[in-house]
Amino acid sequence: MTAAAYRGVAMLLWALAVYSIISCRGLFWDGASFLVNIIDLGGFHDFYTARAHVDWVTQTPVIVAAWLGVRDLHVLSIVYSLGLFALPVGLYHLGLARVRRDPVKLAIIIVVVATVYLPTSFFIVGEYNAAFAAVTAAMAIALTDRRRGDAVLLCILGLLCLRSYEAMIYLGPLVAACILWSMRGVRDAGTHLLLAVAALAFVAAAIISGVTIIDYWNHPHFAKVRSMSLEFWQNLQFTVPIAGIVICALIGLVRPGLLRGRLPITVVAITSVALALTPWFRLLSDYSILYPPSHYLARQAAGLLLAAMLVCLWLQSACRNNTPRVLAVLREPDVARRLVGSTLVLFVAATIPDLALTRLWTGYLDRIAALVDRGEGAISTRTLPLAQWPDKLFAQDWTLPALSAVVSHTPGRAYVITDKDYLSNPPFDPACGTLPRLAGYQWGRQLR
Repeated sequence: MTAAAYRGVAMLLWALAVYSIISCRGLFWDGASFLVNIIDLGGFHDFYTARAHVDWVTQTPVIVAAWLGVRDLHVLSIVYSLGLFALPVGLYHLGLARVRRDPVKLAIIIVVVATVYLPTSFFIVGEYNAAFAAVTAAMAIALTDRRRGDAVLLCILGLLCLRSYEAMIYLGPLVAACILWSMRGVRDAGTHLLLAVAALAFVAAAIISGVTIIDYWNHPHFAKVRSMSLEFWQNLQFTVPIAGIVICALIGLVRPGLLRGRLPITVVAITSVALALTPWFRLLSDYSILYPPSHYLARQAAGLLLAAMLVCLWLQSACRNNTPRVLAVLREPDVARRLVGSTLVLFVAATIPDLALTRLWTGYLDRIAALVDRGEGAISTRTLPLAQWPDKLFAQDWTLPALSAVVSHTPGRAYVITDKDYLSNPPFDPACGTLPRLAGYQWGRQLR
């Protein structure tokens, strides 16, 4: 069961990534404006230096493609999406591979992918996607083999996380402490030194995150972000599986013996069915919809959940003597197999809303393209049904000029714009929200 679950999750994870890439999901929300700025400026869009390392890695493929002469915006959108999805998915796959022989650890990382990555990754342009994946992979490596090559890999991940996301203020020390703990018994001096450097990199990531938070604490955008941090409940893809996991965790902590029975399996089954049906909740209530912008709202809660799951991953390695009863029960072969099987079912259920939203996204892109291909000049959003289903799931006012320019077969002839001056509520990046140039570029074919 463990090997089958590992292969199944890895294959589905990459299949979802491929579908998202060819669907150009990297253009969602800020992504379209970032891509336009990359093309127009001819280089990295790293206006926010505290996250620059992730931006450099994810933007390199599209910059190289443009440098090689690719002028088809459809191809460049796919390449841009490739960079955004391949990094976190590759890192999660690495984490899964490192723990695939330990069913409890494997189950924990499957839960991380199902409850942290999938419910927050529609906003794939967010650097937190790569940061969370890198931290997960680093913990998995630190808690398994610790050869010199593994230490080098931890240093690379530490360098990536050095400028990645503000959540490193608590994730960085956690990973650093785990690496230092894992150094016990390492006798090779070179490996020992590399592990120390990796731990130092994660500590430095926490310091940079802390300085960034202090610097931007009073910035209007960050104040708004803080005010919305408790609105993660709007993300059904996040809250539904969390509810089931919390119930199972309470069962295990209060009555560990019940983990040997059918009750946890029943809870996971009900949770999985509810999660798989979330795309159709809107048929019962207009307010119960899958809402891609809520992926952005849930990212802070997801970071805290990730930290808790990684602590559990560490405890699975650390508690060998005087093992808590709940861990002792989970390690029993029959219970471990059911645990892995249950998390696999939960992951499969989590892929259904992701597929449903991606399918709706492709329809939205087609409608925006049709508008600008038929129109001319400025097309005001007041004349468009962007506040109606399903376009309201994806529309963002200040990125519409960029998105409409990218998907146009007749570049420069028409743009979709909103009647706002952005003075009272400006985009976080001043370069966004403006009309793009995209000279010599076009969606759908190479320009000569």
